[in-house]
Amino acid sequence: MHDASTTTAPAAPEQQRQAPAAPKQQQHMQALARANEVRLARAELKRKIGSGAISVADVIIECPWEASSMTIAELLASQRGWGASRTSKFLSGIGMPETKTVGSMTERQRGLLAAMI
Repeated sequence: MHDASTTTAPAAPEQQRQAPAAPKQQQHMQALARANEVRLARAELKRKIGSGAISVADVIIECPWEASSMTIAELLASQRGWGASRTSKFLSGIGMPETKTVGSMTERQRGLLAAMI
């Protein structure tokens, strides 16, 4: 009969287990810091759009770094009076998917969309 408690694998030295984790942990912390930076920048951009300090058309034309990975729907919905329903109807009316990002649009698409808003 085999007793599982008597056959255990030798424990790995403490140094070997922690050495590979340090670079991953540092990389993870850098990714979290970058994500937080982007989140804060987007929140500020949305506040400016909501208050009317910046127009969505200008953001679409200029495509700042914080807006380049935002979806068109998220950007449009940040305007006063634009909710999910109005945004969805507008985008389906022009044949543009809600998930399309601002940065993935061509110059021509940006110009047309900015003119329609």
